[in-house]
Formats: sequence, C-alpha cells, structure tokens
Amino acid sequence: MSKYELIATAAMGLEALVAREVKELGYEGMTENGRVTFKGDEKAIAKANLWLRTADRIKIKAGEFKAYSFDELFEKTKALPWENFLPEDSEFPVSGKSVKSKLFSVSDCQAIVKKAIVERLKTAYRRTSRFEETGPLVKIEVSLLKDVATLTIDTSGAGLHKRGYRAGQGEAPLKETLAASLILLTNWTAEKPFIDPFCGSGTIPIEAALIGQNIAPGFNREFVSEQWGWIPEKVWNEARMEAEDLANYDQPLEILGSDIDHRMIKIAEGNAFEAGLGDLISFKQMQVRDLTSDKQYGVVVANPPYGERLGDRPAVENMYKEMGAAFDKLETWSKYILTAHEGFEKFYGKPATKKRKLFNGFIKTDYYQYWGPRPPRV
Repeated sequence: MSKYELIATAAMGLEALVAREVKELGYEGMTENGRVTFKGDEKAIAKANLWLRTADRIKIKAGEFKAYSFDELFEKTKALPWENFLPEDSEFPVSGKSVKSKLFSVSDCQAIVKKAIVERLKTAYRRTSRFEETGPLVKIEVSLLKDVATLTIDTSGAGLHKRGYRAGQGEAPLKETLAASLILLTNWTAEKPFIDPFCGSGTIPIEAALIGQNIAPGFNREFVSEQWGWIPEKVWNEARMEAEDLANYDQPLEILGSDIDHRMIKIAEGNAFEAGLGDLISFKQMQVRDLTSDKQYGVVVANPPYGERLGDRPAVENMYKEMGAAFDKLETWSKYILTAHEGFEKFYGKPATKKRKLFNGFIKTDYYQYWGPRPPRV
C-alpha cells in the first residue's frame, strides 16, 4: 500500500539513472530537476535506501503548498500531521533554503516551521511544556522555490554515497554515487573484464564489483530511519534478508584498478577489503601508457586528472596523448573517460562516439564515450 510520497534526490544529469533504478525496484517514478518522486510504503523507504546506487538521499514529502507570508507558512505547516512522523521525544532540527521566493530569510522560515510543528505536537500529545528532544533524530527541511514551500523528512541520515567501506581516500575522491553512475552508463556486464587506470582510492572498481555481484550498496551501513518506531524493525530485517538473497556472491569478476601512486594502491586495497571485496579486485601500480590486456571486449572507465591548474595542464595533456595511444591498442574494448578538460578529444586523438554532461561535485565535466564493437554471438 502506497502511504508516502518519496523523493530520491539526484545530482544534476543523473535523474534518468535514478528513475531507472526506482523502476527496477518496482515503483513508478516522476523525474524532475534534481529528484525523482515516487509513492511507496515503509518497505519502499527501506528498499530505496538499501538499493539506490545513484541517488543522494531518500526523503518523505510531508507537505507542499504556496506560502507568500510567514503567517501562511506557519498555519499550513501546523495543519500537517506531524505526529505521524514525530514521536513525543524526537529530536527534529529544521534546515532550509529559499530560491526566488518572497520569504527569502531562510533562518526565519526555519524558526517558523519549527514553531508550527511544536504547536501541532503540543495539541497532538496534549502537552503544555516544551519538548526535551532526547529521542530519535528526524531531520526536517523547508525548501522554498518560487513561493512554493516543500517540507521533507530525511530518511537516510548520512548521504547514500557513504557506503561504509571508505577507510582511506586521496585528495579529490570521487563520490561513490557518481562512480556507480559512470559504470551504469557503460555497456559493462559482470562477464566482461573491467579496468580503471586512475583508480585512486578504488571507488570505481569497488562500485563495479558491487554492481557485478548485485550487492545492495547500503547493505553494510545504517540509516537514520531505522531508529523510528513507526517503521517496524521487521521491515528493515526483511529488506536486508531480501538483499542478501539477491546478491550473487558466486559471480566471478575480472576487475583491475591501477594508479601511478603506490600509496593510493595501498589505500584502494584497504578499502576493497573493508567492502568485503578484496579477493575480487586486483590493484596494480602502473602508468596509463603501460596499460595492456590480452582480453577482448572489455570496458575501461577512467577519471583522470583534469589539469585544472594551469601549471598542471602540459603534463595532463601529454598524459591524455599517452592514454589515447594505449587505449587504441585495446581495439575491441569500450572506453569511457570523465574530464573537465574541454580540449580532451584533441589530445586523446579522436572524437568520442558520444558525450554526456555530468557534474563531479561542482565541477562541470563531460563523459566521453568510445564504443567498441559488439562481441560475436556465441
């Protein structure tokens, strides 16, 4: 039974991927800028948190309405059934943002929403004294866009990119959600060899292994909504048991991560073991120009240095040339490269089959796709 309107938030450019994942879980999603909305029950909250590889977090939409004045914001917030979500002792901080709205003071909007919820709960719980807020954490956000207020409750806690396996990282780590997205945008399947020649702390190879063995990305972490009494513990237990049953731990994988920095290789190996995948992924210190393989019809996913600092550009551009020469020898392979360098194709040596605009954090990048030939049918 669909009780809640849920929102899976997404980085710009990844909404379609999140929508596809939502559909694979059995829910019909509606795609908007930065989010996918869908209806579901408590089980949907658990499944979405456990399984969505490319979403940032899962929220419950508590209400949405037009608000042109603080009085209107107060009364319409107070009219919502907050007692359904907030036990009497819950800790409920309110965050906020406002874009192109008459109510532009975020701090005032937060204070008014908080006050309105308190008044609602006083009536619901027949209280006159203040609430101690010593119980489970329920984070609420008021978001105003063009005078429309949307009130949401965060069910994830830490962002979904925090899978729980990253014990160490480099200077500019790739978010796990973006790494998973880069893989899902390729034609890779678990039967094909996979290489990341700029593996850093190992995020892309680890995400590939999770995808290859159909392991739920949130299986080894906790979510803030697990502490909420109105979502039965049984729901979470069943969702985790289902994830365990769906994992294909016997699926053999051929995944290699390489990097020029031997220290990053050590960190990557540690992260892979933390994820329980240490025996499935090979890591090797190597320069990209030395990359070779006798395997056929594999996939390369690369997130090389972008050369954002002017002093780094000549070395990075030379490395792109070496990459192009090395990848050219992998004739049957498909290659996918993420970079913010606008002249990448010139230095790499050939135009991409397709480009896709993505954001690595706040950095605008292109995902250059070079499709290899289809393998012959067996």
